Amino acid sequence: MVKLTRAAAAALLACAVALPATALPATAATPTAAAPAATAASAAAALELPAPTGRSGVGTSVLHLVDRSRTDPWVPDADGRELMVTLHYPAARKAHGRPAPYATEQEARLLLEGVGVTDPASVRALAGMSTHSATNARPAPGRHPLVVLSPGFGVPRFTLTATAVDLASRGYVVASVDHAYETSGTAVPDGRILTCVACKALEEGRAKGSDVTAARAADVRFVLDRITGPHAAWPYARIVDRSRIGMAGHSIGGASAATAMLADRRIDAGVNMDGSFWDTLPAGGLGGRPFLFLGTDDETHRPGGEDATWDRTWRALDGWKRWLTVAGADHFTFSDAPVIQRHFGLPAGPIPADRALTVTRAYLAAFFDEHLKGVPQPLLTGPSAEHPEVRFHQP
Repeated sequence: MVKLTRAAAAALLACAVALPATALPATAATPTAAAPAATAASAAAALELPAPTGRSGVGTSVLHLVDRSRTDPWVPDADGRELMVTLHYPAARKAHGRPAPYATEQEARLLLEGVGVTDPASVRALAGMSTHSATNARPAPGRHPLVVLSPGFGVPRFTLTATAVDLASRGYVVASVDHAYETSGTAVPDGRILTCVACKALEEGRAKGSDVTAARAADVRFVLDRITGPHAAWPYARIVDRSRIGMAGHSIGGASAATAMLADRRIDAGVNMDGSFWDTLPAGGLGGRPFLFLGTDDETHRPGGEDATWDRTWRALDGWKRWLTVAGADHFTFSDAPVIQRHFGLPAGPIPADRALTVTRAYLAAFFDEHLKGVPQPLLTGPSAEHPEVRFHQP
């Protein structure tokens, strides 16, 4: 297997251990330092994501999709490629529904076990974290752009909930995808839990990052077919504007955004949040489609940094592009991890949790508002006094 940069190692080899710290060793499959146990007080305290910033309430639906036209790359004898998808969307005014859970208790337990948090109260606190959304609430009228979110390797889709809910409150339908056998634990409706078979394949050198991005690109194509196609799997599919589709992801999920755009012209714009690219863009780049880099402001993801894939991909991009880094961020800043780290006393980057989510939400919303809604965004033109952590680069 190719030698991993620090960011790639964090993305690919941490597997289920998604929340610890700022720098995983490039040669290790798991962190060497144990995370502190949660205190009884933190476990008992309410755990809540920041409220979304848009004007709409948010509804949530969950889909179980199975692509039986494909063999699962990690478990070939599985009955097709199995995907769990959470859809967040603008809800109608006065729409009601029971509060949507953050995760199942099984999923929460498997994620927390990876960082040494095992007490039942902590598991219940994470599973029940407030998401500011209602299950199957009636959608708002109109047609809305669609954004697909792909999580980091080994990390479940629910770790991007804060971003998904915020985009939905701003008028987007957001599809967060769990890619089968690539997470610490994904619950499917018949009671099974799909764990990270792919982690072992990568650790043992039987697979490489480009195998993951290829699988995820195919997953996203299938999800788009099932949400926007003539026989949609989602009852509210009518609210999706099929002509305005974007994709963003964290870590290898962000790298997969570029790979998926190469494979599927329906995706109009993409964002990579701190992921090493595993595929080389062709001479024509992404055919003029816009792409955003959003990463750590350190020796890894500044121009000329250790992750040379960013420089290489940047040169190949032929459309609108921005290269932004965030001071004080670590690899997991661009997910829900800062909220979880703060609550359970886990190590994190210097940027406060609230600022981490504020910055991520602001720049993703600005990017998609400009490129899917056609609304120019001054935030993307240069440094902002409102977000002094964000640095613009022009290699």
